[in-house]
Amino acid sequence: MTMTPAQLERFTARLQAERADALARMAGSDSAMSEVRAAKAGGVADDEHDPEGPTMTQEWSQRTAVLADVTAELHDIDRALARIAEGTYGVCTRCGKRITVARLDARPTAELCIDCARLVR
Repeated sequence: MTMTPAQLERFTARLQAERADALARMAGSDSAMSEVRAAKAGGVADDEHDPEGPTMTQEWSQRTAVLADVTAELHDIDRALARIAEGTYGVCTRCGKRITVARLDARPTAELCIDCARLVR
């Protein structure tokens, strides 16, 4: 069963909203990383012996990980939006079968049907 135009429109709107949210989180992450970078460069905090909180290295690592997660999320969203534009959204990229609407509701960036997703784990 192919996806209806209304379903495609719903998924497009959802993915675009998720993209806007991810871009906002990325902007916040960039700002937070700039703060940590400035604190490290200015020698404002003792990077190794601050008993009151995390070290600058910890802060940098955490914020870098958050930025990497958001970047990957944006990549997945953009690929899903591209599949919608190409007319291949909802088709498993591995086996070519339809991805169920229920799976796409749970994970709108899914590229694999549930059977193929189980195989790649």
